[in-house]
Amino acid sequence: MSIKSLAIRKAYEKYGVNTFYQNFGDSYRNPHEAVIFKVIEAVYTAYQPDFSKVLDLACGSGEVTRALGTLGYTQVDGIEPYTFKAYFEQTGKRAEKYHFEDIEMGILSERLYTTIICSFALHLAVPSRLPTLSYQLSRIAPKLLVITPHKKPQIQSQWGWTLLNELSVERVRARFYQSDNFRQL
Repeated sequence: MSIKSLAIRKAYEKYGVNTFYQNFGDSYRNPHEAVIFKVIEAVYTAYQPDFSKVLDLACGSGEVTRALGTLGYTQVDGIEPYTFKAYFEQTGKRAEKYHFEDIEMGILSERLYTTIICSFALHLAVPSRLPTLSYQLSRIAPKLLVITPHKKPQIQSQWGWTLLNELSVERVRARFYQSDNFRQL
């Protein structure tokens, strides 16, 4: 069965998130790509974030990376354990294959970014692991942009992030956070 014949949410229900991406990750395309581009542009216009070195977390098939490219930002690292082939096909860049659990365990602890962007994915993290994952991310970048079609996830301040602003484009939310733990090496 093709992923095009199932809505993403229905596919998650049918297969489970991990199985869905293991089976269909190579051909995955986010059906909300157009609005992701609009959200990135709206955030850029509203907040003038520093996109000079971005971590595209759970980068899918490269929607965020390509949207940043249209704004002239090309210093982007992608991380994606399932759709890394689709990411490469769409961006020409290789994504590292880390899972949220790897990041939670500190695999990125020696890196620094100006902004982390996670689009349509952070709500898929196991809720009990989200505090530690959020904390680890708060140590490697001063800003976090979460793009989500849901009210979830709700990043708590005790996890290392302060909500600066939120905007909505076509019912997609963009939450812009500042780290309380960022340290420069």
